Amino acid sequence: MSFEVVTSNERPDLAGAAASAFRERWPEFIFHDEIPPQYMPRVEAYFGHFDILLLSDDQVAAGGWGVPIVWDGTPAGLPSGYRSALVAAVEDHEHGRSPTAFSFMAAAVAQDFDKQGLAARVLEALTSRATAAGLAHVVAPLRPTWKHRYPNVSMGEYATWKRTDGLSIDPWIRTHQRLGATILGPATHSMVVTGSVEQWEKWANMPLPVTGQYIVPDALNLLHVDREADMATYDEENLWVQHR
Repeated sequence: MSFEVVTSNERPDLAGAAASAFRERWPEFIFHDEIPPQYMPRVEAYFGHFDILLLSDDQVAAGGWGVPIVWDGTPAGLPSGYRSALVAAVEDHEHGRSPTAFSFMAAAVAQDFDKQGLAARVLEALTSRATAAGLAHVVAPLRPTWKHRYPNVSMGEYATWKRTDGLSIDPWIRTHQRLGATILGPATHSMVVTGSVEQWEKWANMPLPVTGQYIVPDALNLLHVDREADMATYDEENLWVQHR
């Protein structure tokens, strides 16, 4: 099946369809980190050529986006994760610093187009754009697909779990490995979501009756709830990988 590749800027009429198709892939709480909304309008203005959609008969089948960052090529020189990469990309651009790397930020496939290898095609298309822009490195702060099954396990340990073929047990990590990616290490504090207990009960769709730590559906790490302070905090680790 052939797919047309367009940027979101070229097809603003598809914004609603794209949002509906992709929002189903992430839990509600992911959309409540306070940092990304402060930067996304500038990301869209500065880096719209790195925000693509795959269309099938004008229907949104898949999409993904990323940002250029300044990176010295060492694991220690990476941002702490997703939210920090957003901030770095915008501030590097506004201060006139020339980017040296491209960071995938998200890729998703509409449910009607599952199991067709479209996530890999999105990553390949973005990599081609990054290469054409002269960016020497390609990295990504991954949100592994199955990590939510093991919220008590650190990302560093989870990243070492392999199948008999030597690839990760995790499908999303494997997708990147098959494209030549290697694991660099945890992206600590990749996303931080803080809210009232009531807000978190709504986002997680479960009661949080006492102070303590909770396993929340689709959360990669534990949720910390303080009933007395009326605050719940979720600090998510992701995983940095580097592509060839």
